[in-house]
Amino acid sequence: MNLLYSKNLPNLSEDITKSVTIALAEDIGSGDITAQLIPAEQLAEANIITRENCIFCGKAWVEDVFRQLDPKVEIIWHIEDGQQAVANSLLFTLKGSARSLLTGERAALNFVQTLSGTATISKHYADQVAHTGVKLLDTRKTIPGLRTAQKYAVACGGCHNHRIGLYDAFLIKENHIAACGGIAKAVAAARAIAPSKPVEVEVENFAELDQALEAKADIIMLDNFSIGDMKKAVEINAGRAKLEASGNINEQTLIPTAETGVDFISIGGLTKHCRAVDLSMRVSEH
Repeated sequence: MNLLYSKNLPNLSEDITKSVTIALAEDIGSGDITAQLIPAEQLAEANIITRENCIFCGKAWVEDVFRQLDPKVEIIWHIEDGQQAVANSLLFTLKGSARSLLTGERAALNFVQTLSGTATISKHYADQVAHTGVKLLDTRKTIPGLRTAQKYAVACGGCHNHRIGLYDAFLIKENHIAACGGIAKAVAAARAIAPSKPVEVEVENFAELDQALEAKADIIMLDNFSIGDMKKAVEINAGRAKLEASGNINEQTLIPTAETGVDFISIGGLTKHCRAVDLSMRVSEH
């Protein structure tokens, strides 16, 4: 399994196997009755093309679909994860049992269309701020069961991963602060619980920014700050902590936000607003 963008996703290979197993089970159930119309010995070749421009992603998922379904199926790749594909170009070719190709078609293409959609929108956003030093981050607003898959696709598109889940970094928000009795107490408790893990604090105003800086948070999230206030926050911070802009980032606000000098911008839309890429599989008797 060649996963070019899996540096920060140590459990990705295991997650691929699990998600492919679930996808095949929900689609095939007790058996593909339509595929049984085709003689068992019939061989076929299938070409998978994209109907639109996209950043391709999903190679390992396709390979695992046919590894689990029929290891005798041969896959010939014409593209790699992270590469640009133009409309009507050939992505990969399948050779083997006609039944197997048709049974695995939808599961394989579902992964590719969704992950390529995520990678494509990530590339679109990343290109817009390439002239700045900002890093665009995804969030936990992912399709259930496809957390690591979508985060992999985000990296394919040139953006970056925020924390993977609730276990690998602290993100102290309004309700955590209230329950702990303040920012300083929340940060101190986080340091005691897991000293080696990053501590991020979400702030809504300059008073909270000062408290987070005083508590020596690693990262401070500026929640729904105006462009002017973000610029002021960058000046106040003076490099003491990493600053992350968050909240209603869209096409109109992305570039001005990046140009304020913040270190990170988190965008839920990278994963929750992705549109599946239009793909097509053409089968011929082999």
